[in-house]
Amino acid sequence: MKEQIWLKTALTPFSRVYGFITWLRNMGYRYAVFTSEKAPQFVISIGNLTVGGTGKTPLVEYLAKILSSQIPTAILSRGYGRKTKGFRLASSSSDASEIGDEPMQYFTKFYPGIVVAVCEDRLSGAARIAEQFPQTKLLLLDDAYQHQRIVRDVNLLLCDYNRPFYDDLPFPGGRLREGRNGAKRADAIIVTKCPPALSEDEKALIRSKILVYGKPESPVFFAFTDYAAPLSYTGGEVALKKVKMVAGIANPKPFHAYLDSHFNVIDQVVFPDHYNYGPRDVEEIIKYLKNDTFVVTTEKDMVKLKPLAEQSGHASRFAYIPVTVNFGNDTALFNHWITQKTAGLIEPAE
Repeated sequence: MKEQIWLKTALTPFSRVYGFITWLRNMGYRYAVFTSEKAPQFVISIGNLTVGGTGKTPLVEYLAKILSSQIPTAILSRGYGRKTKGFRLASSSSDASEIGDEPMQYFTKFYPGIVVAVCEDRLSGAARIAEQFPQTKLLLLDDAYQHQRIVRDVNLLLCDYNRPFYDDLPFPGGRLREGRNGAKRADAIIVTKCPPALSEDEKALIRSKILVYGKPESPVFFAFTDYAAPLSYTGGEVALKKVKMVAGIANPKPFHAYLDSHFNVIDQVVFPDHYNYGPRDVEEIIKYLKNDTFVVTTEKDMVKLKPLAEQSGHASRFAYIPVTVNFGNDTALFNHWITQKTAGLIEPAE
């Protein structure tokens, strides 16, 4: 611990330099030195200040579920970890190496009701979606908080309860992509991965710390993670006792904590975030695996591992646990707030 504190102190001057550079960039957009352009669609951006997972994927899915039934919707991501470049439209022939793991997960869940695409340049991607799907009115931008070339109509900032941005520093002394004052661009802040029994007093304390950096009028919502029943790679629910955890995500600790509290975790293998699995990885994962033990992964890992597990004939040894975001007592408040923001997109009944 002392070594980490020493290292953080040593890196603090570099964090200030990095923070100043990102502040200059933000000022450039604020005062029109750099230009932002409007997309053809109504844009909701979901992102964070922190490097690593804050629960963006479950929130994108939550928004898609509650809004797409009334509004033609598309999801646009950069497609981290993919082996391709430029604009790619997800299709039934796509895989995670082409479009990335998270977009593959979105496509698997929402096809054919929602358009899913990837493009490094979100403005260009939005234009391509408009050309091919002119009926699309709503665009969900996944992980685009710093991508200011595109104007957003609603800017959602996620803050991990376990790693709040207001206690952090910019890279390299901390995990922030920009300074804390970047929170001022948020129309709402969502504190994710909260304990379900979070008290109102603690919520008030967290809210006050967030709004030091955010806009006073921006609402702060609190959400926690729901873990669903485990599903087999071959389909259907599966009863688990002994498990081997495999994860290639930014922060596997909450996933491991959940597995450890519900099953007998006999082993764990952690890969880098957005890891591209290969056939040899599957063979190594199941090596020495006993008959009473399942390999259990996240849903993001599943979309990459499932084809490989099927090819090797080992899919029956794998299971995954879907996760969803749950706003708890804030559900009605958040749903009302976001539906009010998008109310103008709904066609009046004839």
